[in-house]
Amino acid sequence: MKSRVKDKRRFNPKQNTDKKKNFSIKKDFSRFKLFIEYEGTRYSGWQKQENAKTIQGTIIKAATEIFGNDFIDFQGSGRTDSGVHAICQVAHLDAKTMLAPEIIKIKLNDFLPHDINILEVEKAKRDFHSRHEAKSRSYIYQISIRRTAFNKNLVWWIKDKLDFNKMESVSKLFLGMNDFASFSDDEPEEKSTKVLIDDIQMKKEGDLILIRIVGSHFIWKMVRRIVGVLVEIGRGNKSEKDVMFYLNNKSNEPAKFTAPPSGLFLERITYGDEIIPKEFSSIIKIS
Repeated sequence: MKSRVKDKRRFNPKQNTDKKKNFSIKKDFSRFKLFIEYEGTRYSGWQKQENAKTIQGTIIKAATEIFGNDFIDFQGSGRTDSGVHAICQVAHLDAKTMLAPEIIKIKLNDFLPHDINILEVEKAKRDFHSRHEAKSRSYIYQISIRRTAFNKNLVWWIKDKLDFNKMESVSKLFLGMNDFASFSDDEPEEKSTKVLIDDIQMKKEGDLILIRIVGSHFIWKMVRRIVGVLVEIGRGNKSEKDVMFYLNNKSNEPAKFTAPPSGLFLERITYGDEIIPKEFSSIIKIS
C-alpha cells in the first residue's frame, strides 16, 4: 500500500467563532448532562421536526411533562440520521428544578417509550455545551455475514463473500486529516468537509464484521459511505486506487454505496481528558 503524508493537526471548523459565544443558562435554572441510549428504527433521526417522530422531540415531550414551563432547552452532542442508533448519546437539559439528577432520570424514563433509555443524569457546569465541548466521537457499524431471523434492524446483512483482510488494509487510508467531500451530502451548516480520523478498527465477532471509526467530528452520511465503500472493496468491486481518488477529488460515486442506517451506532462522545478505549465489541451476538 502506498504511504501517505498525514496532517495530524486537529481540525475544528468552529474554533474561531464558538469561543466568543456564551452558552451559560438563565439564573435560577440548572443544567444537566444526560447519557442516552436508543434504537433509532422507529424514529426520523435525532433532531426535532414538526411532523415526524424523532429522538430529541420525544425526550423534549417527556421533559415538558415533568418540568412544564420550567423547562427551556434540550440539545444533543450531534444528530443521528433516521434509523441510526446510539449506545451513549450525550445531551444537556436546562430546567428550573430542585429534583436530584437520579430522580430526573427515573421520571424521564417513566415517560419515555421502550426504545429510548436515559442511562445517567449528572449536574453540569452552567456553561457546559454537549455539542461544542465534545472532543471526539466514535461510531460502530455492524455487518452480518449470515442470514438471521433476528435483529435485522441492528445490522446490515450482506450475502456476498467479503475479503476482510483487504477491507481492513484499505480502511487505514482514511486515518488522519482528509477531505471527505466525496463521502457526504451537502450540509448547509457544515463550513468544511475536512475531518480528522483518529482511529479506525475492524474485527470479526462470530458472524459479524465490526467497523469502528473515531474522529473529531463527522459530516452527514460520512460513516455510512465509508462503510459502503469498504464493502465494495471487500466484494472486489473497488480498489485502493478508487479510495485514493475519492479522498483527493470530489466524486458522487460513494453516494451509490451508502450503507443502510440499520447497522450504525453512535458509540461514545468524549470531553476534556477522556479517552475512547481501544477495546470495543458488538451490540448483539450472531454466530
